[in-house]
Amino acid sequence: MITVKFIGGAKKIYQTEQTSVSESNISIKELIEILAKIKPSNTENLDIDNTLLAINGVDSASLDGLSTILKDGDIVSLIPIIHGGSQNSLSFTFLAKNVQIYQIKGEKIIDVKFLEELRNHFPKLTIQAISSKFILNSSHLKKIIKLSIISQKNHVLLSNKIETDILMRFALMTQISSAITTVGIKPNEDFILICIGNKKQLSQLKKQLTVQIIPMFAKRNELFLKRYFKIQKNELESIYSKNPLEDILLERASVLFS
Repeated sequence: MITVKFIGGAKKIYQTEQTSVSESNISIKELIEILAKIKPSNTENLDIDNTLLAINGVDSASLDGLSTILKDGDIVSLIPIIHGGSQNSLSFTFLAKNVQIYQIKGEKIIDVKFLEELRNHFPKLTIQAISSKFILNSSHLKKIIKLSIISQKNHVLLSNKIETDILMRFALMTQISSAITTVGIKPNEDFILICIGNKKQLSQLKKQLTVQIIPMFAKRNELFLKRYFKIQKNELESIYSKNPLEDILLERASVLFS
């Protein structure tokens, strides 16, 4: 038997917090087909493309995606993701966490002190900065952040702070000092500013930003990421998906251990 938990908007769609499916050794795709049959006819359909499916707390995207096989006793959580934003920002809500993201133009005077000042001014917010060149696309960015949020919820962070966990997962390493040196904020280098917390404080932070916010993902980082993380052509060809590079980065990020 497989237990399915409906969280957030999924709970409204299925009008229950959880259900059980008697079948086992089925794929996520087959489970979705089963759930579609039991969904109340008077509710909207679940947008699978904007729903995180976690198996025992692990994002299915970090496993085999829709082909992931579910075993007897597995717990599957369906968590819709609420998106928003514009060309110059990205926002979403996940597990009741509000996330706001900006890309900041690097300048000589902007360094780690900028990050420290933001954290001191907004102590209730989670704030981290990641070098823009280490982010493949919006999907890669959001999935790493979601992975860290899930890890925090399940008390399996790579360190004692989610900010550091996010940093290490983009750097694909468990040594904190090396992760900071690798993907952390540096003068004259564009970076992604990740802010998590209360909507009111996120709005206040945006109003107080005096740095230059620039369009996100204007540059393509595929070649840099392949070279830096030594991802070979045969490894990419062994992954059957729309974006094998993203899947490899997420898989490596999900199996890190402190």
